Amino acid sequence: MKIIRVAIATMATLCLSGLLAVPASAQFRQKGGGNQNAPQTEGIPAKPNDKTFPLGKSWLAVSLNGKPFGKDRPAFILDQQFRARGFAGCNTYSAVAFPLREQGIAVGPLALTRRSCDKDTMASENAFLSALRYSQKWDMVGGQLVVKGPSGEIRFDRSI
Repeated sequence: MKIIRVAIATMATLCLSGLLAVPASAQFRQKGGGNQNAPQTEGIPAKPNDKTFPLGKSWLAVSLNGKPFGKDRPAFILDQQFRARGFAGCNTYSAVAFPLREQGIAVGPLALTRRSCDKDTMASENAFLSALRYSQKWDMVGGQLVVKGPSGEIRFDRSI
């Protein structure tokens, strides 16, 4: 229940501060006489290099801070309802995540399963989850999704 309250508070704060990147479908609804109190994105110039986060696409982690992952590669998907979920190397996880303007990203607290794996796998999983949780920016570079923050840089390849 606490996670839900934190996620709702985070989303409300981002919406009110104007940092949340509103999808085009939401912009269309706002123009059509929707909620007048909703954050307005009309009139905010889009930067020519702004990219759209690839919602609904599955990604497999390639490396963390340049170090490749082994056979149990972490996975990531962010759906249309801003729910991130995936496999972290041993456990599965989920969180609320919001693409922000200027290719920013905010990832909420993570919910995890409680499997226990060998020491190396758990260390790799913890490093991956920390880098994902505290990520601040994302980019598409050469077909890869790159997520960066103070805990590191994760590179993902598109999963089929």
